[in-house]
Amino acid sequence: MDNQNQNSHFTVKKKSTYRGLFRAIFLPLAVAFLSLLGGCVQYDVSIDFFQQHQGEIVQHIRLAEQLTNLSQTEANKWLDSLEQRAEKLQGKAKRISPQEIVVKIPFGNGKQLTKKFNQFFNPPTAKFNKSINNDDLDLVNLKAKMALQQSNWLFLERNKLNLEVDLRALGVLSNQGNIIVSPGSLVDLEFVLKAPFGLKNIVSDTPVSQGINQLVWALKPGQINTIEASFWVPSYLGIGTVVIILLMLGGFYIKYRHFPGVKKSIDYLSS
Repeated sequence: MDNQNQNSHFTVKKKSTYRGLFRAIFLPLAVAFLSLLGGCVQYDVSIDFFQQHQGEIVQHIRLAEQLTNLSQTEANKWLDSLEQRAEKLQGKAKRISPQEIVVKIPFGNGKQLTKKFNQFFNPPTAKFNKSINNDDLDLVNLKAKMALQQSNWLFLERNKLNLEVDLRALGVLSNQGNIIVSPGSLVDLEFVLKAPFGLKNIVSDTPVSQGINQLVWALKPGQINTIEASFWVPSYLGIGTVVIILLMLGGFYIKYRHFPGVKKSIDYLSS
């Protein structure tokens, strides 16, 4: 029994020593190595709402040379997976260079926008191309979920967008849940919303800046980012309905020299 206790004590002490060596040597080396790869990935996601029934989801990804030099094969596999996802959603991808790609996915209305956006960033792994391993898809583990509420105000349509981006997988955490290595210098992530007018940031826990007909959020890696914004687009259905009614009233007046119901009201009052 004494020998067993001594062996158990020795094993615990040995594990403790390994943990101490890891924290004292390997962790600082990992932090130093990651810091040398500052700005490895520039990932910009943009929602361009041109009008009520036309828009694009645009993604611009740039990989730093330090990253592609370390593993060009893995980088190519990840970029290829983005191209395949875009094609499945009737989108297109253009390789600007071996390190840079632009992905564009069109949508025709708000329902299509949310459906395609959520499918792209949360692809069904069972139906995805089996020739690419799931591990190859996580060079930048970006999980996002979007919801859009739309309300018609006759001439205008109000859109309220809710977005949740889970970037916790990009952080290196301790056992207590604290961020040991902040990946902010490794991955630069931005979300851009473009609309004709009325752009307003309602709720956001990330830095936001406003430009001409656009809002830009700088997403924070290592945590869940929540965005809530609103914007307006012209309602062509409402505008078209009013124009048709005005044309009908104008034609009636030209033919009968009065508007529908007006003459009867005048005759009734005069009698």
